[in-house]
Amino acid sequence: MSSLNIWFEALRPKTLPAAVVPVLLASSLAYADGHFDWRGAAICLVFALLIQIGTNFANDYLDGIKGTDTEGRLGPRRAVAAGLITPRTMRRATILVLAVGFCVGLGLIPFGGWWLLVVGVTSVACAWLYTGGPYPLAYNGLGDVFVVLFFGFVAVGCTYYVQAGAISGKVLLLGFGCGLLVNNILVVNNYRDLDEDRAARKRTLVVFFGRRVAQIQYYVSALLAGAVVLGFWAIGYGPFVFVALLPVCYAVLLGARLSTAEGPVEFLEALKGSAKVVAAYGVLFSGGLLLGVLV
Repeated sequence: MSSLNIWFEALRPKTLPAAVVPVLLASSLAYADGHFDWRGAAICLVFALLIQIGTNFANDYLDGIKGTDTEGRLGPRRAVAAGLITPRTMRRATILVLAVGFCVGLGLIPFGGWWLLVVGVTSVACAWLYTGGPYPLAYNGLGDVFVVLFFGFVAVGCTYYVQAGAISGKVLLLGFGCGLLVNNILVVNNYRDLDEDRAARKRTLVVFFGRRVAQIQYYVSALLAGAVVLGFWAIGYGPFVFVALLPVCYAVLLGARLSTAEGPVEFLEALKGSAKVVAAYGVLFSGGLLLGVLV
């Protein structure tokens, strides 16, 4: 495998919809409300992608040196654990990507004020603290909270704010639905890695409560994301948003398949399916919001 392919695999492209969708949803809502600013939206998109990639690199590096990722893992191989990239090189790549992301984020200050600097610093810090530091979030049952907070409320809220200059309850509602579906990707990942995480003392929610509770969590998150769609219809954004219920229905089917998934191929399909749900929800919900004002 070429060096370029190794790095492409290491940035985990299947996770990138988790960075794109919050920006897409918030920008579509901003457009529907008459506040869209493509410059702020573009900077938010680049910032979100770089933070996501930096988080993935940090996770690869930290789990690799801690021995959490092993050759027997059911999921895709990790570059550091597999010896494809040295820990030192991955650490440098992590720092570089996060530093560039932070610099890009500085471009949002003219749109939203200096308080966004706090958001940028916190985002970069948590990208590392997710699996690093003295109290790694992912190792202490806080990974799900991190994902819903940053890929939901923070990403959607800040993207909307830099365009509209304000945040309302409906923005937070949109962020809540988005964050829950993004977190379902993590639920599948932790569901698959239960035995390996338990052996490595990585205390995810699945390790704490078991796979049955994780499956219920997956269902509830999908249904609540569907309820968000209904909420936007109820507050006057038109019937076109109903199309976003289609990926929610598919998510419920994916949740049912979790209990029978066993091998790497089945878990990979569940992971891909969850990522597709996030992407489809973002595209269809955004399309529904836009059609509500264009038609």
